[in-house]
Order: sequence, then structure tokens, then C-alpha cells
Amino acid sequence: MRPKPTPNYLAGYPAALTEHAIRLIDENRLADVLLKKYPQAHAVRTDKALYDYVHELKGEYLRNAGQLSKVAFDSKLHVIRNALGTHTSISRVQGTKLKAKREIRVATIFREMPPEFLRMIVVHELAHLREREHDKAFYQLCRHMEPDYHQLEFDLRVYLSHLAANGRPLWSPVAVDGPEAPKTKTAAPTA
Repeated sequence: MRPKPTPNYLAGYPAALTEHAIRLIDENRLADVLLKKYPQAHAVRTDKALYDYVHELKGEYLRNAGQLSKVAFDSKLHVIRNALGTHTSISRVQGTKLKAKREIRVATIFREMPPEFLRMIVVHELAHLREREHDKAFYQLCRHMEPDYHQLEFDLRVYLSHLAANGRPLWSPVAVDGPEAPKTKTAAPTA
């Protein structure tokens, strides 16, 4: 059985951008560029902290969107569905009422990333509460919640390409004061 080819995270981007990113990966310089641009990892480590983080963003931008019943990190998400986050909506009839259950799941790879990347994926999944398809309205909503959305998405894809090429994560977890701590920590230098 053949090994599954690594996904092309940069597909669809202009050749000049992708060639530059691939050159940085080949020359082992991409890690330095990303760490300079995003020096810190976020402190959201637990499902409860993620739930609070998502609800804070939802309350700020999507107050009238339906209630979320669950928000969690999912360790199987990236491997099984080749996705970094999912949103699900299940409707059930209970007696004479229609109950809707909405969930957001974020790949556990985001536990060890900069706050900007976590915000980008959360904004993406929250936008699906209003807009189902990846169309113009969807991306306008993403940019409303995160003005640098497109740059963050590209930088995340470049980082995922880095991981696919050499597998070395750039940000590692460090103990934080608690799951509620919104502060970020700096990446530890390696010897």
C-alpha cells in the first residue's frame, strides 16, 4: 500500500508566494522567519479555556448566532478528516420543539501555536455559524472578526508545510497560571 502524499497546503496561492515559502523551507530558514513574526504561543490549553475563548469572540461579533453546546480540541481531527477545525449542527425533535445542537472542534495541533493562528481558526469556524459556504460573504465575515484573516491563513498554511517537510513544531507548551490565563508565553530558545 502506498503512503498517502502530504497535502499541498499552499495550493491555490500565486506561484511567487509559494516558491518563496518552499525556498525558505528548503534552506531551513522558515522557522526563524515564523518565530520572529510569531514569537509566542497562546495559553489556551484546555477544552474549558477554549470554550471560554470561543464564547468571548462569539459574544463580541456574533451575539445573535445560535448557542454553542460544545467547543473542544479534537486529537483525531487533522488525521482523519484532513481538517483543522469543524463545525456541526444537529437538529432534533423533542416533543413539540426543535432542538439544535452546535459544536466547534479544533485540531489539537492548535494547542501549541501562536494566539494569532488560534484566533484565525476560531474565527473561521465561528463564521460558519452564519455562512455555510466558503463564499464572498463568508470571507467578509472572517475579515470583520479578524482583519488580518487572509495573511494569518497563509502563514498558517506555510507553517503546516514546514511541519509536513520536517515535522519539527516551533512552539511548545509551557505551564500557565491556569486555563483562564489570557496571557501568552514566549518560545524557549533551543541550544
